[in-house]
Amino acid sequence: MTEVNRRSEIVFLYDIKDGNPNGDPLDDNKPRIDEETGINLVTDVRFKRTIRDHLYKFRGKEIFVREISDENGSIQDAKMRARDFLTIEEPLDSFETGKNNINENLLNDCIDVRLFGGTVPLELKLKKGKDTGSITHTGPVQFKIGRSMHKVFIKHFRGTGAFASKEGASQKTFREEDFLPYSLISFYGIINENAAKDTKLSEEDIDLLLDGMWNGTKNLISRSKVGQVPRLLFKVNYKEGNYHIGDLNNLFSLKSDLIDEEIRDISQIRIEVQRLVEVLGKSKDKIENAQLCMDGSIVFTYGGEEIDFEKSLMEAGINTEILSM
Repeated sequence: MTEVNRRSEIVFLYDIKDGNPNGDPLDDNKPRIDEETGINLVTDVRFKRTIRDHLYKFRGKEIFVREISDENGSIQDAKMRARDFLTIEEPLDSFETGKNNINENLLNDCIDVRLFGGTVPLELKLKKGKDTGSITHTGPVQFKIGRSMHKVFIKHFRGTGAFASKEGASQKTFREEDFLPYSLISFYGIINENAAKDTKLSEEDIDLLLDGMWNGTKNLISRSKVGQVPRLLFKVNYKEGNYHIGDLNNLFSLKSDLIDEEIRDISQIRIEVQRLVEVLGKSKDKIENAQLCMDGSIVFTYGGEEIDFEKSLMEAGINTEILSM
């Protein structure tokens, strides 16, 4: 396993058409909207769920945060889940003995704890009774809330259900839902090399993280999210410790001939990268390289002129690597 010893920034763009990327259960499961700006929001929790599910279901990696039911259908709480990683027999001589055992197994087994950290509540049986406490790790990988790069329009639908609301009724039920005709969403994240040491995060874990971001988004095929398409994954790796430029996502800007709410397809937009390329070029001596994965649908511009994004980075003195997903 290769130790993570460099800081990185990540920008990830994906879009969704006629769907709901993150419903709000406190608002009838409508798409989350910043009401002041009309911007679509997707929580980091939703995004990390996508990554976790992909790593568990498609890559066979163990994760701590997953729903497990017993034979009676009762769902494990976090304390019960933690006990799955206790490999010494209770009652224990001391609480610390059990805590250290669980912590070591958690970090060895669970990629989501190594990536995202977590707080794990504990309740252990001791020879002198029970004791409680917790394990806390700050995640080396932190994402901000995802935001659409444009104002969005919410469409409300009302339709007829297939069944009656109760026995003996002659009318079918009605169903209502809200969705977005289009949203291009930007996520920004940082990989902290200092926290990585605490959770034993490896470069191999980072490769799986990127796989989960790209392919997990594409493979999240539910009724509300079918058609999500990853468009750009951009990762800047720094040479210098404890340094990053910050807020790279804000250096990408969306351009379109349409007003925001009328955008319905990736072909109707362009992504302007002049500010990004200039800022990266000024810090090129601190940058090891930039890694890219693109689906080929985005038109990039520099000062309004269409350009080859990778080529413009290289001309600014940034080494590049194309990722294959």
